[in-house]
Amino acid sequence: MQLNITFRQFGSSDALKEYAKEKVERVNKYLDRAGEAHVVLSLERHLHHAEITIHSGAWVLRGREKSEDMYASIDLAMDKIEAQLRKYKEKIKNHHGRERVHHRQGLVNTLKVRHKVFELPGEFLDEATEAPAVQPAPSAPAAQPATRIVRTSDITVKPMTVDEAVMQMNLLNQEFYVFQHDTTHEVCVVYRRKDDGQYGLIGVHAPPNAG
Repeated sequence: MQLNITFRQFGSSDALKEYAKEKVERVNKYLDRAGEAHVVLSLERHLHHAEITIHSGAWVLRGREKSEDMYASIDLAMDKIEAQLRKYKEKIKNHHGRERVHHRQGLVNTLKVRHKVFELPGEFLDEATEAPAVQPAPSAPAAQPATRIVRTSDITVKPMTVDEAVMQMNLLNQEFYVFQHDTTHEVCVVYRRKDDGQYGLIGVHAPPNAG
């Protein structure tokens, strides 16, 4: 397996590199082929962030975690990946399913969507959670604090079935996944519902031609 390790906001460490390498290579017991892994270790607001991404055929696995200790963050991120591998290892190892997904990738028209994670200023969060008992007197408008972009990623929209999209979403440990429906060719979003843990599906399609 090819392994790349990136350090952000703090200096590189040979000990952390060896530890991450040892942990990531544990996936080999689940996968017939794990082609590439990328580990990003960063320090933000005194918290140690670990993001681990592993490519296996047409599938992408990802775990993200943060804690007060980088070794613990690596452990927690890998725990997420291994939990999904135990759930889906037979499907991932299925050669015919993997090649079928790979073959369909040639049909996609390099469609990408951009996903941004942003942080709201504190006062907006306070307003969303609790309303003041007495409305304050009107005052001159103050400058609105800007939102802070935490992370930006480009997502390649791949053709697949709904079941495959749910599987890929879970392998990424995400709450949603954007894909192209393999039969209707619609751009769709599958997501995990907060209230009952079930899955939802949103489809984007052109309106019918008028008259």
